[in-house]
Amino acid sequence: MRTNKSYVKLTEKFSARNYHPLPVVLTKGKGVWVWDVEGNKYLDMLSAYSALNQGHCHPHIAKAIKNQATKITLTSRAFHNDQMGLFLKKLCTVTGYEKALPMNSGAEAVETAIKVARKWGYRKKKVTKNRAEIIVCENNFHGRTTTIVGFSSESQYRDGFGSFTPGFKMIPYNKPRALARAIRKNTVAFLFEPIQGEGGVIVPDKGYLKECQRICRKYGILLIADEIQTGLGRAGKLFACDYEKVRPDIVIVGKALSGGYYPVSAILCDNRIMSVLHPGDHGSTFGGNPLASAISIAALQVIVKERLPQRAYRLGTWFMNELRKIDSPIIKEVRGKGLLIGVELKKKARKYCERLMKLGILAKETHEMVVRFAPPLVIKKKELQWALARIKKVLHV
Repeated sequence: MRTNKSYVKLTEKFSARNYHPLPVVLTKGKGVWVWDVEGNKYLDMLSAYSALNQGHCHPHIAKAIKNQATKITLTSRAFHNDQMGLFLKKLCTVTGYEKALPMNSGAEAVETAIKVARKWGYRKKKVTKNRAEIIVCENNFHGRTTTIVGFSSESQYRDGFGSFTPGFKMIPYNKPRALARAIRKNTVAFLFEPIQGEGGVIVPDKGYLKECQRICRKYGILLIADEIQTGLGRAGKLFACDYEKVRPDIVIVGKALSGGYYPVSAILCDNRIMSVLHPGDHGSTFGGNPLASAISIAALQVIVKERLPQRAYRLGTWFMNELRKIDSPIIKEVRGKGLLIGVELKKKARKYCERLMKLGILAKETHEMVVRFAPPLVIKKKELQWALARIKKVLHV
């Protein structure tokens, strides 16, 4: 029974076929390494789409979850618990915002930001009732709810799921003039990713974020940054927006907020925005539960104590430069920031990911032509060197 093929067969028998994973079945993880059910060892170069910035099974976070799991795990928001306040204080202190609203999945946090922005638009900006509009970018990825896929430019994400929520206007990414032209009297916000991760690790031009901030301030609309993948150290700064010293009005965080132990997300903003919410306006049974809160406190402590953003910047800069030195006719471009790196190929990337897997590296294609390399931020240079030798072997054709 304990073979990759047997587990894949079992899963495919009972699971919806909504993913196309590599044919490996993982059973153990530690740091940057994972093992499959057959005992094969791999270097994780995906980090569960940046949820594992602290690495697999970080001992500090493991200790926190064990301590809290035997005390109390869930209270709902009908009652207070002794961990949520500590968690939100830590999150606000680390990020520099006045308020945080905890949720569970990243998509929930995006939905929360949308609701808060709309309510702010009606209460503070006085836009026409039920006509609030949010501007989004082509090639975006903000989640999988029906509202979110409704403003996606990816046809597969939308196919068969309509009708969709109105109130969104789509513009090209990395085009600040398009943002300025799209703003109307009922526009309340601009929602964007500082780096489009799922879109192929698309890095905008220098100055794009700063100009978007200027435009939003000029027209009195909210700048909302989805930093679910790029934030908490992944891109080489605490937030990818920090490269241009941009402070969004709302920041959406998730994934690494729990170090891979539990789904935890949140939105961050100041009280002038968060104050539009009142009891009953929004909620979540599990959002801010004591187990999630204890885990996230520990996850944030690891990010700060181990200086993970600084590690990502230093090692990512070196690794990206080494990847750019690979002389291969199939490589079109290497791009990224920190340890969020995309290698765009001139051929479909899937078979190259499968070849890397056979050499002990787990990476995944995105947008068909791009191999994404995003290892846990605790990785060492010697481990990246080990990976680089094998990547060269696969791509140097």
